[in-house]
Amino acid sequence: MALETFRKDETLSMRRKLIGQSCRLFYADDPVKIVRAQGQYLYDENDVRYLDCISNVHHVGHCHPSVTQAAAAQMQLLNTNGRFLHDNIVSYATRLSATLPDKLCVFYFVNSGSEANDLALRLAQQYTQHEDVIVLDHAYHGHLKSLIDISPYKFRKLAGQREWVHVAPLPDVYRGLYREDHPNPGEAYADTVKDVIDDVHSKGRKISALFCESLPSVGGQIILPQGYLTKAAEYVRSAGGVLVVDEVQTGFGRVGSHFWAFQMQEAFCPDIVTMGKPMGNGHPLACVVTTEEIAGAFTANGVEYFNTFGGNPVSCAIGLAVLNVIEEEDLRGNATRVGAHLKDLLTKLGAKHQIVGDVRGVGLFLGLELVTDRELRTPATDVASMVVRRLKKERICVSTDGPFENVIKFKPPMCFNIQDAELVVEKIDSILTGKSGICEEIRLPPYKNCII
Repeated sequence: MALETFRKDETLSMRRKLIGQSCRLFYADDPVKIVRAQGQYLYDENDVRYLDCISNVHHVGHCHPSVTQAAAAQMQLLNTNGRFLHDNIVSYATRLSATLPDKLCVFYFVNSGSEANDLALRLAQQYTQHEDVIVLDHAYHGHLKSLIDISPYKFRKLAGQREWVHVAPLPDVYRGLYREDHPNPGEAYADTVKDVIDDVHSKGRKISALFCESLPSVGGQIILPQGYLTKAAEYVRSAGGVLVVDEVQTGFGRVGSHFWAFQMQEAFCPDIVTMGKPMGNGHPLACVVTTEEIAGAFTANGVEYFNTFGGNPVSCAIGLAVLNVIEEEDLRGNATRVGAHLKDLLTKLGAKHQIVGDVRGVGLFLGLELVTDRELRTPATDVASMVVRRLKKERICVSTDGPFENVIKFKPPMCFNIQDAELVVEKIDSILTGKSGICEEIRLPPYKNCII
C-alpha cells in the first residue's frame, strides 16, 4: 500500500499540530517540502531541484545506490539485537580500525552522535575517577541532558553552567583572543586550557576530560591552529584527564587530506574519538572508539553496557557500504579538489565584496564569515540571514553558524562537484552585487564598506 501524501500546506498544518514546535524547520517562514533526493540534489513536491550544501549526514550522496542496496539486502536477510554474534559488526570495526591510530582499537557502536558523546563522557569519568570536564566556548556536543551540560551553545540559553563544567576559549584566530598575527596561536590557546586546569585545581577539583570538536562547527567552521590539540592534550593528561575528540561532524574524509580531521594536528592522537552523522549516510549509526586501557576501566566497573540497536547487522552493512563508496569514488580526493576550488572562489568573492570578512576551512568543510566592517569585524548577522533566504530562491540550500550566526557554512555531500561550487559562488556574488543586491537594499551606516 502506498503511503498517504498531502499538499504542502496540509503537511505544514499537520506538522504544526502534531510535532513539537521546538523541532524547527529550515526556512520556517516558507519551508521546502522535499519528497526525494539523489546525490547532492533535493527535489520538492513539484520536482523542483535544490542544490544541497548542508547535508553532511548524507555523506556519500543522498540515496546512493550502493548504500540503499546494502541496506535492503541485509534487511531482507537479518536485522537483530546487537547482542547476538554476527560478522558485520566485527567486519565494520576492522575496517574502521584501519583508518585510525593503532592505540584506538576498542569500539562501541551506538545510534547517534549524542549517544556517542554521552558514552564518551561516561568512559572518561570512569577511567579517571574524576568528574570535571573542560569544553570549548560555543561548543555543541548533542541533545542529551548530559551533553547540554557540556555544550555552552545550549546551556547558556537554559539552566546555565554546572559547577563541574569549565569553559576554555574557542581557538578562533579570526575573532578570538589570539588572532592570525600571533606568532604561535596554537600554543597560546592551549595555554588557556592550562589556565582552566589550574583554576579547577585551586578549587580542589580534578579534570576528567577535555572535550573538543576536531573542527568546531557550531562555533563557526573553525580550523584549530596547528599544535593546539597536541599541547592541550599534554596539559590535560598531566592533570590526570583524557582528551575526547568529537568527529561527529567532520569525520570520514570530509577534510580531504585525512580520513579524520584530528589527523590534521601534527603528532597528536586522542584518547577517545566519537563519530556519527556521516557514518550511515542518513541511517542512525554512530560510534565511540578508545584505548584498551580506558575500555578496561569501563568494563571493570561491573556494570554491563549494551545497546540494543547499536551495531546491528543492517547498520553495519550500511557502514561498510559507505566506506566502500568513499574509497571507490575517491571522495576524499574530490573533497580536496572541489573544496580548494570553492575556497578559492569564495576568497575571490572577498576581494570584490568588503562584506566578506573571512573565508576559512578545508576540504568540504568551509565557512564564509560576513562582517559589516572589516577592521572592527562586526558580525553581519542580518546580511547572512538574507543571503540564506535569497539562495533558497535560487534553489540552493545553505545555513548559518557561529556565535553571531554570521558564518555561511558549506558541508555538502561529498559528491559535490566543481560546477556546483561555481554555481553557488556565482549566485552569492549576484546577491551581493548591483542595485538589487543586499548591500544596496540595507542602506544602513554600518554597511558603508559594502562594494556595490
